[in-house]
Amino acid sequence: MTAQTFRSIAPRPAPVQSEGVIAWLRINLFADWITTLMTLVIGAALLYLIPQFLSWALLRASWAPNFNACRVEGVGACWGVIAEKHRLILFGRYPFEAQWRPLVATLLMLGLLAASCTRAFWRPGLLVLWVVVLSLFFTLMSGGVLGLSKVETDRWGGLPLTILLASLSLVMAFPIALAVALGRRSNLPAIKTFCTIYVELIRGVPLISVLFMASFMFPLFMPQGFTIDVLIRVLVGITLFAAAYMAEVIRGGLQAIPKGQIEAAATLGLSYWQTQRKIVLPQALAMVVPSIMNNFISTFKDTSLVTIVSLYELTGALSLAINSDSDWRPFKIEGYLFIAMIYFIFCFSMSRYSIWVEQQVNKSKLR
Repeated sequence: MTAQTFRSIAPRPAPVQSEGVIAWLRINLFADWITTLMTLVIGAALLYLIPQFLSWALLRASWAPNFNACRVEGVGACWGVIAEKHRLILFGRYPFEAQWRPLVATLLMLGLLAASCTRAFWRPGLLVLWVVVLSLFFTLMSGGVLGLSKVETDRWGGLPLTILLASLSLVMAFPIALAVALGRRSNLPAIKTFCTIYVELIRGVPLISVLFMASFMFPLFMPQGFTIDVLIRVLVGITLFAAAYMAEVIRGGLQAIPKGQIEAAATLGLSYWQTQRKIVLPQALAMVVPSIMNNFISTFKDTSLVTIVSLYELTGALSLAINSDSDWRPFKIEGYLFIAMIYFIFCFSMSRYSIWVEQQVNKSKLR
């Protein structure tokens, strides 16, 4: 019998910690020498720039609504321009004495959007709530009833107009996009061709061209004496534009569903619409939640383009507030930082909500 020599197994390396702050820093900031070098370079730049920015924005800033105080040598940011012009920035050319109406209308709309994003309100009554809040919104903004003075839509502006255009266009664009995405995968040539032409035509031109056509070209084709309010024309243009892009996002999700699931549904006797509603669409929409939210954020920011048709939303109202006053004109950068903060708050909130929705729809995959 041959003697066997005992050989010990080489020790394995200790497991590397994969959770915690140190592990996150090692994986994301110091993974290799290139990442480490870039981390050190960017960190050094931030250490140099951030103190200077904080000194300019906070320590040496002027907060009083006095443009003469902002011109003193050594003064940093002039936030007095926000204190002086904030009502014109937030509400545009809306009558000064009636600006409580857009304030209340905006709070109602924000409350409606918050309720729509809360699971407890996902009931049939939410549709009734939308009808009630939108009715109140347009009543407050337009007036002409209940003793409220009439205010034309061309005087609406600022944050209320931005929220109105973004929320309504996205709400109306989603069902259109869903129908177009299904139409592009239809076996009926007429429907498929029509949906394809619509998508390619809208995606082939920039949004600014769509708004220009809706505002200036469309009225030329209307009968004599028949006009459509510019706000409605712009809202329709943004809706159709957002729907075209969203349709392609949803179509990508539809194509990712294995064909075997559709065939299995057919063997069970499910109709086309039952298959789409119970099997295909829930999975497809769950797959493209990040892309849909990206489209939402893009549409929200694209509302700034309506300035070209003389609707002064948040960005346009800022230009109107500062460019019309030579005393405050040199301090427009503070105004742009102010509205940039507003845009960031809304866009970051939508991004975080997207992450929450994605976690909810993917719970079944974690079992």
